[in-house]
Amino acid sequence: MKPLTRLVLIGAPVAIVATAVFGGSPKGDDPIYVDPYENAEASGEADSAPEAKKPKTDQEVIAKLPPGLAAPAAKEMAAQIISTAENSTTNWRGQYSSIRDVGDGNGYTAGVIGFTSGTHDMLQLIQDYTKSHPDNPLAVFIPALEEVDGTASHKGLDPGFTKAWKQAAKEPDFIKAQDDARDKYYFKPAVDLAKMDGLGTLGQFIYYDAMVLHGPGIDPRGFYGIRDLARKKAKAPSETEAKDKKKAEKDYLNAFLHETREVLRTKKKLNDTSRIDTAQKVFLQKNNMDLKPPLEWKMYEEPFRITG
Repeated sequence: MKPLTRLVLIGAPVAIVATAVFGGSPKGDDPIYVDPYENAEASGEADSAPEAKKPKTDQEVIAKLPPGLAAPAAKEMAAQIISTAENSTTNWRGQYSSIRDVGDGNGYTAGVIGFTSGTHDMLQLIQDYTKSHPDNPLAVFIPALEEVDGTASHKGLDPGFTKAWKQAAKEPDFIKAQDDARDKYYFKPAVDLAKMDGLGTLGQFIYYDAMVLHGPGIDPRGFYGIRDLARKKAKAPSETEAKDKKKAEKDYLNAFLHETREVLRTKKKLNDTSRIDTAQKVFLQKNNMDLKPPLEWKMYEEPFRITG
């Protein structure tokens, strides 16, 4: 699971996160992407791209790109694949009430994406939920979660916290709160940045899984630190000429997977690399850059399949 740096950038706007990685400081709504109209302007063809039609912000640029992993069918497959890594089942919808200590140093791991008591996102989820549902059974544990944040401790949580989590997970509103937190903290930042880097659906999934696994830290153990190391070894497709983009994408993803694997192998308490070796690398070796079914992979030696 994620390191204790997991929540360094959680909740930060995409522009701020990307600026932390790229360097410099954000200036209002200035776009942080390569301007798709730049070449047209340099060649004197700017009239074909009227000012009113140019995207002004990062989200406007993303909105003009194919949905990729954000398409409902692709997002469903992503949830199933990640669930096999986190819970050894494709039934991700059955995980909202799950809670256990998996021994990774992050305390309790719970819910649809593995929120943890030691890496702040569980605390933030419950704090946000309590604002609109003050009488929920988890609200009384907020002081204890604040105390154990950043540790593996259960102090103040046992013996009632696991029962309270399961009780809260019976409520549709808490299920929705988990979905919203997953998308806000992990899915959308990862997919948006992958699109900025010129990656297709498979690359977007690889970023998303790494964001879930390592957390959005900028140190070498966090997602943004891993991305930075990969970019030193290979150019992202967005940095290459059009004719080289397919090769660049594969080379870059191999570099990224190497770095995320090294962090998992050498710096994690639970260091099984199945999610990379027998899942993501398999898709990449088959050149399935659009992550189209049927998909076959193994997780911890157990085979899985999505037919479509």
